[in-house]
Amino acid sequence: MQLDGLFNTTVEVLGKSIDLRARNQNLIAANIANAETPNYIPKTLVFEDELQDALKGGEMGTPAITNSRHLPLKGVASRLQSVTGRVVETPAKTPGKDGNAVEIENEMGRMMENQIMYNASVQILARQFAELKSALREGK
Repeated sequence: MQLDGLFNTTVEVLGKSIDLRARNQNLIAANIANAETPNYIPKTLVFEDELQDALKGGEMGTPAITNSRHLPLKGVASRLQSVTGRVVETPAKTPGKDGNAVEIENEMGRMMENQIMYNASVQILARQFAELKSALREGK
């Protein structure tokens, strides 16, 4: 059974985006939690360029098949599965006296932006599945 084509590219991209945004939210929350930890440098997950490259058909490598019963993915689904993003440090321009580089205002802004993008992705994905459900009902 081939999984490529079971869902359109939009569903695949939205699902991957939701996963990556959830990981990024955890990093931002950790930054905020460590706002008073000496020498702490905030981190974020950068994945947008990697996601776009996967959509354009760039070589992303082959996803790991960890079980012989896994179904191989082909095409966009395969490239999207290999997108993991990378964690980068995002220090403040002026760290505190204790070396802490977290700026709460920036982190809260990034958290809000990430949450809005996450919610938008979830809503669009829900709409895609509602349309699929409607199409299946019409086929009865």
